[in-house]
Amino acid sequence: MKRYFGLALVIVGAILAAVMTSRTAGARALEAQRDADLTRVQKDYLERVGWMRINPDEASYRQELSPFFKKYFEQVSEHQDRFKLSKNFDAYLAELAARGDKDDRLEDRKAFYAYTRHVFDQMREGKYKPLWTSTDKGMRLDVVSADFVKVLDKPQVRLQLVLWGAQREERTDGKMKKMVTSASFNTHWKLTDERGKLIGEMNAEDPSMKVDFPERFIAEFPPQMVLGHYDMDLMPNEVKKMEIAFQVSSRAASGGDATAKYLWKLDVPSDWRLGAGEKWEGATVSERPEDEIDPSKAAKR
Repeated sequence: MKRYFGLALVIVGAILAAVMTSRTAGARALEAQRDADLTRVQKDYLERVGWMRINPDEASYRQELSPFFKKYFEQVSEHQDRFKLSKNFDAYLAELAARGDKDDRLEDRKAFYAYTRHVFDQMREGKYKPLWTSTDKGMRLDVVSADFVKVLDKPQVRLQLVLWGAQREERTDGKMKKMVTSASFNTHWKLTDERGKLIGEMNAEDPSMKVDFPERFIAEFPPQMVLGHYDMDLMPNEVKKMEIAFQVSSRAASGGDATAKYLWKLDVPSDWRLGAGEKWEGATVSERPEDEIDPSKAAKR
C-alpha cells in the first residue's frame, strides 16, 4: 500500500510540474505576442512619422499634429484592450515599487518618469501645441513651452524641448539590452536691443533632464524622441530681441553624421526681462569689436 501511495505522489508531482511548466510557457508566449503587437504599432508609427519630421510648412505641420497622434494612440488603446493591459501607463512606477528601498536614486527616477509623463499626456490628449518649431537634416525641433519656474528660489523661464528623429541603436550587453541615442546639443543665445546692439550672449550644451529614450519610462511613448529643457535667467531690461541658435549633432550606427541647425528669432516678452535698474546676475564681461556690438556703427563706416 505504501508503495502505491508513493507512486501516486510521484504521479501527482509530475502532473503539477507539467501544469506549471505549461503555464510558464503560456505566459511567455503571451508576453512575446504582446511585445510583438506593440512593435507592430510602433512600426506603423515610424512609417508615418517621416513627413512630420521634415514637413517644411509650419502651418500644415501644426494642423496635422492632432490627427497624427490621435491615430497612434488609438492603436495603442486597441493594443491594450487586446491584451487586457492597464491604461494608467504606470508600469515603470510598479517596477520601482517592486525594487523597494534598495534603489538610492528612487526619487530621481520618479522625477524623470513624471517629466516624461507630462509630455506623453500632452500628445495623448491632443494638447501638444509647440510654441515654435523648425526642421533640418531630417530632425524636427519643437520648443513646446516657455513657462516660469523657480530654481533655488530664483525666477527663470523654462524652454521645454522635444527633438524628433535623432539616430539611435539598440545594443545588447549579455542579457541586457540598451538603447543608445546620438543627440548632442550646442545652443547659443544672442540678446540685442531694439536697434540690434548686442547686450549679451549665452551658451549651453545638452539640455537639463535630457531623456533620450522615453520608452524606458513609458513603453508606449512615440518612438525616437529626445526630451529636455533649458532654464533661462530673466534678461536685462534693455534686451528687446533674442536669437537662439540650436545645433544638434547625431551620428548614425552606419557612421554617417548629421548636424541640424535651427534659428529662433523672437521679440522678448516684457515678463522675461528684469525691472529697470536690476542687474543681470552671473554675467561676465568680455571684449568684442565695436562693429560686432553695434552694427549701426559698422553701417555708417
